[in-house]
Amino acid sequence: MAQARAAATRGEVPVGAVIVRDRNIIAKAGNQTLGDRDPTAHAEIVAIRAACAIVQSERLIDCDLYVTLEPCAMCAAAISFARIRRLYIGALDEKGGAVESGTRFFSQPTCHFQPEIYSGLQAAESADLLRQFFRQRR
Repeated sequence: MAQARAAATRGEVPVGAVIVRDRNIIAKAGNQTLGDRDPTAHAEIVAIRAACAIVQSERLIDCDLYVTLEPCAMCAAAISFARIRRLYIGALDEKGGAVESGTRFFSQPTCHFQPEIYSGLQAAESADLLRQFFRQRR
C-alpha cells in the first residue's frame, strides 16, 4: 500500500507492488508510467526488473509478488515469464485485469507457467485508494 500511495503522490495511478524472497522484500515499486514516459512501467514490471537484477536471473522461481490491483495482460505475461511462485492481489480490475477478470491470462493454453494466486488482500483499501485518486481527477 505504501508504494501505491507514493505513486498517487507523484500523480501516477496508485498501484504498488513488492517482491518477497525468503520473507524479505527484495524489490518494491509503484506505477511510473508518467514519470518514466514508459507505458510498460507498471508497478509489477518495475518490481520484476529490480528483483531480477538483484537475484541476477530472469527467473524469480522462489519469489512472491504482492500487488494492490489485479495485473493487466502485459503484467500477467511478465509474471509468467519470470516464473513468480505466488501472486497476491489486492483489488480486482474488471476493466483491465487479466488474472481473475478479462482474459484470465493464466488459464490460456498459450500460458506456460501459472503462479499460485491469492486475491482479496487488502482489497477494500486498495479499491478505495483508486476510487479517491480518480475522483480527484474528475
